[in-house]
Amino acid sequence: MKQSRSKKTYDALISAGFKLLKKQEYDSITVAEVSKLAGYSVGAFYGRFQSKDELFYAMVNHHFTIRYKKLERLFSTLYDKNFVDELIKDIVKYYWTNRSFWRAALARRMYDSEFWAPVKMSGDSITVSFITRLSELTNRPLTDTEEENIHFGFQLMGGIINNMVVNEPGPVPMKQKVFVEKLTRAFRLVTDYDNILKVK
Repeated sequence: MKQSRSKKTYDALISAGFKLLKKQEYDSITVAEVSKLAGYSVGAFYGRFQSKDELFYAMVNHHFTIRYKKLERLFSTLYDKNFVDELIKDIVKYYWTNRSFWRAALARRMYDSEFWAPVKMSGDSITVSFITRLSELTNRPLTDTEEENIHFGFQLMGGIINNMVVNEPGPVPMKQKVFVEKLTRAFRLVTDYDNILKVK
């Protein structure tokens, strides 16, 4: 029972951290704010986390768990050739909605080289799942060149999204529908997606 209550507190603090990050930047958030929103005392916070940074690392792990499950559901339920459109729409929506969280994650990468290892691993896993799904759609294994193009397509998409999250450059804002359309078009061109589907 005690362990169950402890996990409930732990999860509530993580959830509160994400809620606050949708309204403000990570550096401006205090432990007191997180604790209050979660419905617990500051003492309860420090009973689970040694610092705000430790909370953030727990949030990052939570992020990977949730995103992996969501993307696996997408890969398992989207069967037509346009599943790439839904995938990119979901990715853009998630990172725009959670842009303060992702900005904080990118900032940590600057001074913690080990921090980015699980991020890269997660990205590689998504790319492999995409290649597997595309291979199923075409009923054949993809060539080395096709796989290389897909890896680069995801690298390009990640770079564009990271730049938008940090700098929000123009001329097309990330929150606009046209951004998703143009990013999807660029991804299709770089990966040669439509031509891959023609070769069976």
